[in-house]
Amino acid sequence: MTTPGDDVPFDPHAFPDDLVAAQLRLAELYDALHALQRTLPWSREPSPGWAAEEERGRERVGRPQTDGWAPDAAAEWDRLRAELRETAAVVHCHKHWETCTTNGVQGAALVAARMALKRAEGAVPASADGPGSLGQDDVRTAA
Repeated sequence: MTTPGDDVPFDPHAFPDDLVAAQLRLAELYDALHALQRTLPWSREPSPGWAAEEERGRERVGRPQTDGWAPDAAAEWDRLRAELRETAAVVHCHKHWETCTTNGVQGAALVAARMALKRAEGAVPASADGPGSLGQDDVRTAA
């Protein structure tokens, strides 16, 4: 927070280390969750599926029969999803954002600061060699 007499103005892009670490963990969790999802059947529960149909020019894509997710895969998905929600809350409710508002950073400037966090040094997995191949370029493209 900027106080009277400070020579250095408040920088909303000077993210605290714990916020950057939480954003990095959030990106890693998204990556792990998406990697797991690519290995899972289309339905969590067993389903007989259905055939593709076309009615009055509208196409309904078919789905194959599935036995659903294995119990261990479902448990891992639930664990990752719960940790992702908790970590997202840490990032979204971090004290830094209140400090930004206190220092007059609001509206589009606050959104820009939040978006900058997603691309900040140390907030994105360094390589695309992880489970879901998320890298800095993916974040730039998505942002």
